[in-house]
Amino acid sequence: MSFVKEFKEFAVKGNVIDLAVGVIIGGAFGKIVTSLVNDLIMPPVSLLIGDKGFINFYLPLSEKVRQFVESNPTASLEDARKVGPVFAWGNFVTEVINFFILAFIIFLMVKAINKMKRKQEEAAPAVVAPTQDQVLLTEIRDLLKSK
Repeated sequence: MSFVKEFKEFAVKGNVIDLAVGVIIGGAFGKIVTSLVNDLIMPPVSLLIGDKGFINFYLPLSEKVRQFVESNPTASLEDARKVGPVFAWGNFVTEVINFFILAFIIFLMVKAINKMKRKQEEAAPAVVAPTQDQVLLTEIRDLLKSK
C-alpha cells in the first residue's frame, strides 16, 4: 500500500474527523468559558475584594518588583512581570475557576447524553426468546420440509 493511499485511508476514517471536530469545538468552547469567567464572574468578585481586578493579585518575588509595586500601587500583573518575577496567585485562581466551570458543563453534557442513551435502550424492544411450543413447532416444520 502506498504512503499516500494509507494516509488518505487514515485521514478519512470517522474517528479522526470526529476528533478534529471535537478539538475545534472544544477550543472555541474554552474561549467562551474563559470569557464567562474573565468578563462576567471575576469583575463582580473583584469589586468585592478591591478595584485592582482579581487577576492582578500577585506577590512580588524580588526586591526590584517590590520597589516597583510600592511606587506604583495600581500596577497590573503584566506591568509587574515586566520588572521581574511574581507569584501570580490571582491569575491561577481565575484559571482554576475556568477549569471547574468547563468540567461542570462537560459533566452536564455527558449526563444528558447518557440519559438520551438510556431512553433509547428502554425504547428498543427486547428480543423475546421463543417459547417451548414455538421451538417444537419449528422443529416439526423443519422435519416436514426435509421429507
